[in-house]
Amino acid sequence: MRQFEREKKSTRDAYGNAVHELAKQDPTVIGIGADTTNNIGLKGMAKEFPDRVINVGIAEQNMMGTAAGLAATGFKVFGGSFGPFVAMRSLEQFRTFIAYPHLNVKMAGGMGGLSAANEGVTHQCPEDMAIMRTIPGNIVVYPADMASCDVIVKKLSTIPGPAYIRLGKFPFLKVFDENYTFEPGKANLLEDGTDLTLIACGTTITRCLQAKDVLAEEGISARVLDMSCIKPLDENAVLAAAKETGAIVTVEEGTILGGLGSAVAEVLVEQALVPMQRVGVRDVFTESGDHDPLMDKYGLSVADIVSAAKAVLARK
Repeated sequence: MRQFEREKKSTRDAYGNAVHELAKQDPTVIGIGADTTNNIGLKGMAKEFPDRVINVGIAEQNMMGTAAGLAATGFKVFGGSFGPFVAMRSLEQFRTFIAYPHLNVKMAGGMGGLSAANEGVTHQCPEDMAIMRTIPGNIVVYPADMASCDVIVKKLSTIPGPAYIRLGKFPFLKVFDENYTFEPGKANLLEDGTDLTLIACGTTITRCLQAKDVLAEEGISARVLDMSCIKPLDENAVLAAAKETGAIVTVEEGTILGGLGSAVAEVLVEQALVPMQRVGVRDVFTESGDHDPLMDKYGLSVADIVSAAKAVLARK
């Protein structure tokens, strides 16, 4: 089973570095946070461009309003706070003042999924992608590592309108390099297979690749798709997987209620009924703990993915 190297920094650092680079090229790029500008990697940008990084204090709803005002006057706004405070505490302001007028604001949710780890349920946010996916016109993405985060942020900077970018607290395992490609609404085929398809995003990509290796030892051929863009979803890739492999497993570091698994299921139930299983956090509040063991405990281990794959194959 293949192994992956742990990165030195987190996707929060990659996000801030990408925004800083954009700010050097474009004077309309603004950073904003709710006492979180350092937490989302904007320390370097704040040092070079102190008048273009705004800290509104611990007031996420005010952050959204300020971001909306800046965007309405022509600025490209990149902000962020902890996942639950972006996707829940200030959701109304994001929905009504940013997404409704389709303003050019990209908001990052740091410590998304279970990555808040020992900070517990108040800071963990397995619900964020499911919630942000419901907002009309909002792009929802989950980079897998620093390289993909850099590419995704820079691509999103060229697309008008709102977006939500899920970031992790700790360094992820490195899976991509500078050759990574990203287009909203397009999946990346990482490895092909014929028996079933594993559709993953973010931290679960490495685990799916490892699960593929385990399955291969038993003669099972798994396709692996990187669905870093949860919305808009690449429906064509999902339908091709259904047609060509006949079974699908979705794997996400988050609730299975409304997230990636739900998005894929919606496509399949309307257009291509094939056996499918969702791997992710069930209908529970998760406990405090280290990040990787939490993922294992709540059903996201390599063994869980392998078991789900065999279950859908049995129904094929």
